[in-house]
Amino acid sequence: MVRGLLDLENPTLARACGGGQGHPFRCLLVIDAAVDSLYREAFAEYLDRWQIEATWQVVQGDEDAKYLEQAVRVTEAMSRMGILRRAEKVVAVGGGVVLDIVGFAASMYRRGVPYLRIPTTLVGQIDAGIGVKTGINYGHHKNRLGAYFAPELTLIDPEFLRTIDPRHVANGMAEIIKMALVKDAVLFDLLEATVGSITRYTLAGCGSAVSEVLSRAISGMLDELEPNLWEQVLERSVDYGHTFSPSLELRADPPLLHGEAVAVDMAICLALAHLRGHLSKSDTDRALKLLQGFQLPISHPIFTQELLEEALADAVKHRDGLQRVPLTRGIGSVVFANDLTAEELGRALEFVDSWKAAADGELVGAAV
Repeated sequence: MVRGLLDLENPTLARACGGGQGHPFRCLLVIDAAVDSLYREAFAEYLDRWQIEATWQVVQGDEDAKYLEQAVRVTEAMSRMGILRRAEKVVAVGGGVVLDIVGFAASMYRRGVPYLRIPTTLVGQIDAGIGVKTGINYGHHKNRLGAYFAPELTLIDPEFLRTIDPRHVANGMAEIIKMALVKDAVLFDLLEATVGSITRYTLAGCGSAVSEVLSRAISGMLDELEPNLWEQVLERSVDYGHTFSPSLELRADPPLLHGEAVAVDMAICLALAHLRGHLSKSDTDRALKLLQGFQLPISHPIFTQELLEEALADAVKHRDGLQRVPLTRGIGSVVFANDLTAEELGRALEFVDSWKAAADGELVGAAV
């Protein structure tokens, strides 16, 4: 975590790139197009101040761009620059899509060149920028091609969050809610207390409550990933909300953001947990209300029983022959299911639809 990353007198980024010693040096800066339009001048001034000769590569940061062609374009930029294999760094700046693309490209080029991550979205700062996984989409599958390839460093500056779209606040909050549900009941309580006050401005300001939300989400993710970086153990609590969502995310039209698809998945998993007796009705209500409180969807017309069955079958292949579906066992802990049935999936869908209809009816009644 670093504040004022682009302050001209802050040497953190320059030193991370291998410079700051009073002589010129080079890097390849791969930056999200939207971030480039907002921060190009600030990056250019910083790089000039620290005598960094940057080769700029602007890339698209939406899910439609997360394919092999764009990763190859990044490797072509490395080749044109003539990047030195160990002495010079690739700097990835943007949201989770860009971090994944650049990380995968860095893993491929000369079997691995060092790179840094500068996540500029909330989901990037608390999820995609953490850990060692990289990946790109292939066909109708998310992250089907990828590698475990750690960055040398991830530099997280909440100030970047000041310029994200409000929808991207909700996108990142889904992953924070995930960590609260499977690992951290204190974080869940904190989210309930701050549901109306977390905005891009309060995130950028990073006051005490927001700072605790971010730090608990990040430390919780690190605690879960560190003992199992290469996923030798496939029962992973951080896969919560990621069983059914990949299929929804790639097929929804208009498109859903990653966190939005995860929220719909989490709603189904909350229903499954409740129907299995793992989660009380009151805690199920609290969790679904929290998702809605952060402007996240809990249902989607594409989420049919047939799609859920198809997504679960694909997850079984990914998880080495077992379902390994994480479900909440009370707020803040998790249990894994390997025997979910098609009938249960259908009942979970019905539960969420009925809950949402009742909640919508209460809102209409209150408005009248």
